[in-house]
Amino acid sequence: MGGGAADERQRRVVSRAEPTLQHQLQEMASLPIPDELLGEILLRLPTPADLARSSAACVAFRRVTADRSFLRRYRKLHTPPLLGFLEESKFFHAATQPYPSASAASAVAVAADFSFSFLPAPACSWVPRDTRDGRVLLDRPTRIPTGDVFFPEVVVCDPLHRRYLLLPPVPDDLASTVEDLFWTRKRTKRLSVQIFLVPTGDEEEEAADETSFRVICMAQCKARLVAFVFSSNTGQWRAVPPRRWIDLSADLPRLTSRNRFYHHQYVYGCFYWTTGSIEESKLLVLDIKTMEFSIAKPPPEANGCLNFVMVEAGEGRPGMFVVQEPESSVPPDNRPTISYFIRQNDSGSSSRWRKVKETSLDFRPHFVCNMEKYPLLYQVRERSSQLKECCFTMDIETFQLEKVCYVESNEVFLRRLRAYRNFPPSLLSSPTISNGVEKKTDKGMLEQGCAASSSAESPRSGQC
Repeated sequence: MGGGAADERQRRVVSRAEPTLQHQLQEMASLPIPDELLGEILLRLPTPADLARSSAACVAFRRVTADRSFLRRYRKLHTPPLLGFLEESKFFHAATQPYPSASAASAVAVAADFSFSFLPAPACSWVPRDTRDGRVLLDRPTRIPTGDVFFPEVVVCDPLHRRYLLLPPVPDDLASTVEDLFWTRKRTKRLSVQIFLVPTGDEEEEAADETSFRVICMAQCKARLVAFVFSSNTGQWRAVPPRRWIDLSADLPRLTSRNRFYHHQYVYGCFYWTTGSIEESKLLVLDIKTMEFSIAKPPPEANGCLNFVMVEAGEGRPGMFVVQEPESSVPPDNRPTISYFIRQNDSGSSSRWRKVKETSLDFRPHFVCNMEKYPLLYQVRERSSQLKECCFTMDIETFQLEKVCYVESNEVFLRRLRAYRNFPPSLLSSPTISNGVEKKTDKGMLEQGCAASSSAESPRSGQC
C-alpha cells in the first residue's frame, strides 16, 4: 500500500512537471540562433552546392549567406574549383564527368562569355594571356609604341559577369626605362614583355575590395630587369626598383637568347621563371610582398628542361616536378620519367633540393601549370597511340592522376592553356571586376564596363 501511494505521488509530480518542461523546450527551440553562430556553422559546409541549398532553406540562412563578409570568409576557406582550361584561341575546355566540378563547369560554360564579345571592339583582336581568381587578362597589339617599346593594350575581365577594366598605357616616364630589349622575328619588341595577374595576398583580402587586383608588366632587357605594377585601386602603374642581371647573379652579366627566363609559375607568394639553359639553369624569383627579385638554383636534373611545374609542397617549401625524356627508344625503356623535388629550408640554402619520388608514365606528359599543391599536366598523344589527349591533376604524394577533360590541342600551344577556376553561378560567384563608367587618369583613359554598358557605348564589333 505504502509503495503504491508513493508511486502515485511521483506520477502526479511528473505529470505536473511535463507541461513546464515542454514549455521550456519550446521556448528554447523558438530562440533565434545569433547570426554570428549561424555563420560559423554555415562556414563549415563542405561544398558551394551545400551552401546554396542552405541559403534557400529560410530567410535567416539567406541573410547570413548573402553577407559580403561571410562570402569572403567562405571563399577564403574553400578555394574555387578547377572548371577547365582556356586556350589562346578562346576555346574553353570544360571539366567533364567524373571530375568533381564537372556540373559546375557545365554551368559556367553556358553562363560565361569566353568569346569575350563584351570587350571593346573589335573583340576578336583580344588574346587571353593569363587567368587568376576568376579573372582573365587579355591583350592585343598596339600600333603606337610607348617610347621604344610596343607595349600591348591590356584588359582584365570577368567572363562570368561580363565586366572588364581596360588598363591605361604604361606612362612614358616608366616606359623610357625599358631599353635594349630582344628583337623578335617581326622586328618588334612585343614578345620581350610579359604581363600577368598577381594573386591576392591574405593581407590584401582583408583590406581590399574583392574586385581589386594587380597586374605586373615585366621586361627582360639585356643588361637589367625592369618591372611595373598596376593597381586597380589607384588606376595607375608604378615602377618596381630595376635590378641589373650581374647584381642578381655574378655569372649572369648580360641576358642572351640562351639564358632568357620563361614560363612564370606561382607558389607561396613568389613567382618563378627558369632559363632552361643546358649548362646550368637558374630560377628567377619575384616575391610579391616585397616586390624584390632574386636568383635561385633548381635541381640539377632541371638543367635544360622547360617541361616542369612548381607546386606547394607544404610547410612553405616549394616543390618541383621535372619531366626527363628517355634515353632509349626501345620499350619499356622509352617511357618518360617524372621526378619530384622539394627545396629544403634547413641550413639556409636556397639551392638545396631533395628528390622525393620518381615514376614513369605510359604516355608523354607535358606540365601546363599548377593549382597550389596539384600540378596540372597534359597527355601528349603519340602518332601510333589510340589514346585521346587529356588534361589531368596529379596528387603530389601518391602521383595518382585524375582526368579533368579531353583536350585536342597542338603541342605548340600546350603552354598556352590556362587553368580557369571560379565558383559556378551562385551566391559565391560575385563579380571580380567593379562595374562603373569611364574614369580619367593622368596618363590616359581607364575604362570600366560591363556587357550592357559596353554594348551601348562602344562601337560595334569589327571584323578581323
